[in-house]
Amino acid sequence: MEFLTLASVRYSCRKFKPEHLKQSDLAIILRAGQLAPTATNAQPQHILVLNTDEDCAKLKECSASQSHAPAAMLVCYDKTKCWTRSYDGKKSGEVDAAIITTHMMLAAAEIGVGSVWVMSFDPEKTRIAFNLPDEYEPVAFLMMGYPAEDAAPAPRHTDRLALEETVSYGSF
Repeated sequence: MEFLTLASVRYSCRKFKPEHLKQSDLAIILRAGQLAPTATNAQPQHILVLNTDEDCAKLKECSASQSHAPAAMLVCYDKTKCWTRSYDGKKSGEVDAAIITTHMMLAAAEIGVGSVWVMSFDPEKTRIAFNLPDEYEPVAFLMMGYPAEDAAPAPRHTDRLALEETVSYGSF
């Protein structure tokens, strides 16, 4: 699929069929995350695949926004492995994780897997539920599954501001 077409038809899916993802689909999605660029190619990500009923039950303890998804990816970064900007100490981990999550989200859409990015979760409950090491910082849940027959984009999905409202050239 042409990229701009894929980007325009992909939507936040919140209704899923009650089946876990096939391993072959997981492999494609995870490969897209692996190929994502990260600062200095440090690849600080760690992705926890949640694709069982037990995993999804734990997920419900961490977020009310799980959309009854039968699968999810918990995207984390390792604070000890990400690049740090020398000027102010800003770490690249959150940006790296966002790029990786976006790659996986788009790859999922291309193969017919629906997803919704969830940042609304309790980090401490997540850390406990999934036994995250101290150095791992959870950034996002990517709730996933095969879209239900009646899954549809949210009403405002196609609303976009004019480029003139969001882009400047040279300076503000």
